[in-house]
Amino acid sequence: MIQLFEGGAYLVNGTELIADSADAQAAVKARIGREISKAEAAKGTIAYGILKSHNTSDNMDKLKIKFDKLTSHDITFVGIIQTARASGLTKFPVPYVLTNCHNSLCAVGGTINEDDHMFGLTCAKRYGGVYVPPHQAVIHQFAREMLAGGGKMILGSDSHTRYGALGTMAMGEGGPELVKQLLNQTYDINMPGVVAVYLEGAPVKGVGPQDVALAIIGAVFKNGYVKNKVMEFVGPGVASLSADFRIGIDVMTTETTCLSSIWKTDDRIKEFYDIHGRSEEYAELNPDTVAYYDGCIKIDLSKIKPMIAMPFHPSNTYTIEELNANLMDILDDCEKKALVSLDGAVDFKLKDKVRNGKLYVEQGIIAGCAGGGFENICAAADILENASIGPDEFTLSVYPASMPIYMELVKNGCAAKIMQTGAVLKTAFCGPCFGAGDTPANNAFSIRHSTRNFPNREGSKLQSGQIASVALMDARSIAATAANKGYLTPATEFDGEFNKYKYFFDKKIYENRVFDSKGVADESVEIKFGPNIKDWPAMVALTDNLLLKVVSEIHDPVTTTDELIPSGETSSYRSNPLGLAEFTLSRKDPNYVGLAKEVQAAEKAREDGECPLEKLPELEMPWNEMKKIKADADSKNTGIGSTIFAVKPGDGSAREQAASCQKVLGGWANIANEYATKRYRSNLINWGMLPFIIKEGELPFKNLDYIFIPDIRKAVEEKADTVKAYVVGGGKNTEFELTLGELTDEERQIILKGCLINYNRI
Repeated sequence: MIQLFEGGAYLVNGTELIADSADAQAAVKARIGREISKAEAAKGTIAYGILKSHNTSDNMDKLKIKFDKLTSHDITFVGIIQTARASGLTKFPVPYVLTNCHNSLCAVGGTINEDDHMFGLTCAKRYGGVYVPPHQAVIHQFAREMLAGGGKMILGSDSHTRYGALGTMAMGEGGPELVKQLLNQTYDINMPGVVAVYLEGAPVKGVGPQDVALAIIGAVFKNGYVKNKVMEFVGPGVASLSADFRIGIDVMTTETTCLSSIWKTDDRIKEFYDIHGRSEEYAELNPDTVAYYDGCIKIDLSKIKPMIAMPFHPSNTYTIEELNANLMDILDDCEKKALVSLDGAVDFKLKDKVRNGKLYVEQGIIAGCAGGGFENICAAADILENASIGPDEFTLSVYPASMPIYMELVKNGCAAKIMQTGAVLKTAFCGPCFGAGDTPANNAFSIRHSTRNFPNREGSKLQSGQIASVALMDARSIAATAANKGYLTPATEFDGEFNKYKYFFDKKIYENRVFDSKGVADESVEIKFGPNIKDWPAMVALTDNLLLKVVSEIHDPVTTTDELIPSGETSSYRSNPLGLAEFTLSRKDPNYVGLAKEVQAAEKAREDGECPLEKLPELEMPWNEMKKIKADADSKNTGIGSTIFAVKPGDGSAREQAASCQKVLGGWANIANEYATKRYRSNLINWGMLPFIIKEGELPFKNLDYIFIPDIRKAVEEKADTVKAYVVGGGKNTEFELTLGELTDEERQIILKGCLINYNRI
């Protein structure tokens, strides 16, 4: 079904793979009649060509990228624009689209959400942007319909910013990276590796894009095969997939931890642009006659079966056939894994979902940028035609990804097929994907065609003793399960026919409702600030030395951004840095905020020229040990802050608040064995936090210990390979080593200045 090459591979004429080996170049020469070096062949990927055309440096190993367009939603754009304003923003220099698909319900915190929307609308007018009102489209569907272009690059402040199927290299990053683009700065990365995803064959009836995506995620996530690389989809199997099918696979590549994605394009993608009235944006993209890839994922699409990702990660994958055949064993394994994921906070059970030997689920959701596509919903409608979801616990909600899709479903009759079953058709909204809509009952099990199934992504609250869980599936198998009144059923058991529906895109909806400045800024427009919208607090530059208290220690294999700063109802506070910070680690370590604030009080006293020991008397012992190590360390040159240890933090969302909330509470560093994603590490750096690495198995400190790091400013300035640190207190000190990993000159300056705002302001 899926084969991972152990090394690199050459792709010849877009169809033939030659595994890298001692005689590979000779084999390539035999086919094209000339020699070609590996380095030259590496320039033959689609990704290389697009990156080269957007690189503003003269070095393809050290890229400085400028993007063509930017996009954000209403959880992120307030903080981004506030940061850019504090740094001197006068006009959006490139098209910037502000969508409103996360805090759409305006149901939490009174006027907070709609206040943020009005802030966005007035900023779009003042700075020359585009504003998409709530319920019109989810961020990524609007981008597909109205922003994508062949050979272009788009940067978005949402991790699922992926438009590779349309020939657009797109990346999801934390807000500060968009701020840099708004200030005419660049996105600085090393040239990423490029991995071929070689498709052959065609999917069987009943298999959808989520099935293919989950099969890929299950094969590559845990081994890091594509981490921080570009996934390039090639091979004859691409032609067997519709544009919607490709888009459905593409958006889920985020869950592999890749950097970005790109696909070869053809007439089906040209048709997509034609349908959307943007034919001029199409570009035919293919690898060169010979292209060298750093790895290869070979997939026989005909062998993919309906898949399910069990709680609590998209990589926890099985075929539905396998799950049904080994039901109790797999459910028992999931329960045991949950003890780690949930820290034993609640009694999580799945085995009690088995009724008469079959798995019963209480909820189905088809939604968002992954599930809400036209073809997904049409296929679900065909399966559900003349069915009933029944009057029992099971419910089904369907969210078309944009209002144009919704209108076409009404016109072609698919909406009626779905609604007559007892299912509910709702407007475009990302809430079911991050816990702000359709929260199930306690102990309920939900199946969703959405992007993630981390703990609490369905909206339950561990701190209140609640637990529900989500499994990811394709819309087709969710519909088959719904037609079977909640009993898990793969869509390959559907014995009816799938109709071929032609899509008609009506742009009048957007013309009548979306504000588009056409790039014209109007400085006379006054920005509307709701009472919850606050400026970022002042942040000081990095001091010569640091004394850090470890205020949280997390030993899960992976820590998600949802665990660092929860989503759901907390999202309404993301325009209020201090208000949001109160939720930091609230579902993972409820003691974190109080401990961090105690340390921060000492730092505030230091900054004000007062004695920090008076605010935090426990500092006396580590302070005395610090003086033994470095006699001239004092409150003038030694900052006092907090840090956390996590094995592998930062999987999941691009949300910058996972880092900024720690900074707002006085955090000065993270210590980890590795960082799950580039975007989380970048968020730490952009908020002036040190992204320390400690070797796996070497942990000389524990929670509540103090760590002294002498001459840290000098180490950053002089690009030291290692940083000496000491566990101090209790009449002893223990020396150990930390590293910072590779940092660009700009990143070092951001850390030295204290954050990106200071870097641009000072």
